[in-house]
Amino acid sequence: MGIEPTTASQRHKPIDLRVAVGSTVLPNPVGVASGTFGYGSEYEELVDLSRVGAVYTKAVTLEPRPGNDIPRIVETPAGLLNSIGLANVGVERFLSEKAPMLAELPCAVVANVAGSTEEEYLRVVERLERADRLLGYEINISCPNVEHGGLAFGTDPLQVERLTKALRKSTRKPLIVKLTPNVTDITTIARAAEQGGGDAVSCINTLVGMTIDTKAKRPVLPAGTGGLSGPAIRPVGIAMTYRVSRAVGIPVIGMGGIMGPDDAVQYLLAGASAIQLGTANFVDPSCAAKVFEGIQVYAKNEGLSCIEDFGRLLES
Repeated sequence: MGIEPTTASQRHKPIDLRVAVGSTVLPNPVGVASGTFGYGSEYEELVDLSRVGAVYTKAVTLEPRPGNDIPRIVETPAGLLNSIGLANVGVERFLSEKAPMLAELPCAVVANVAGSTEEEYLRVVERLERADRLLGYEINISCPNVEHGGLAFGTDPLQVERLTKALRKSTRKPLIVKLTPNVTDITTIARAAEQGGGDAVSCINTLVGMTIDTKAKRPVLPAGTGGLSGPAIRPVGIAMTYRVSRAVGIPVIGMGGIMGPDDAVQYLLAGASAIQLGTANFVDPSCAAKVFEGIQVYAKNEGLSCIEDFGRLLES
């Protein structure tokens, strides 16, 4: 990253990179995004999970979901298109098979929750309350609301506030609302999540994209479109993180195209309190630990003592 040598006073300045989310604290700001790290145990032999701030699990739905037809992932010049379709074992098997393994991980664990109706979200969270080891819930509001014409929850601020309020009554654990970028004004959605009682927002989910097979003359993904992730969306993620962090008073967890320490620092400078890695996990499973080390080096070299100091650098 072209880092300059530190001064003696900077080297000895204590650094605390913990992140407060609601009533709990993440041990460090680097998480691994839902759907890119399995249930954590798949990566235990590849990375020191004690160096990861939080594992955000695969989506958990009320009933098991087989997911979409293959192919589900297509490489693009600067990222990936995925159309997994929220494939998962369902909440009951999650509790009986996955939760015990997650309880053994040496890092925080956040369950990603998805549903097609408000009632489904509520029932999933109510069941997950039995898993004491979970730090909190990341609410995937990019799911289609079948009770309102199939439009995603996350595109309507009134639905976002209503859903968040309902979930807030079901748990005291932190609620992290995952924002979709596929809206006209993401700050309106972020404020709705805050007003509903959300403790933080994740910014951003994938962008809608498509790849077409010119010989077959049809989309490569059977579902037609998919979610674009990777370096291609990083400038969008940073810009939206910058805007959202100035529109709400709760922590913003930045994500989208982070492949190394410098990318992560850009999000922190933009106002993020924490970050998540997604596509990078497929390229280098140990990337999260390397990113955390890079953030620490940057903080030491800049004489920073806490996460909040990053955002103040850009403002000064």
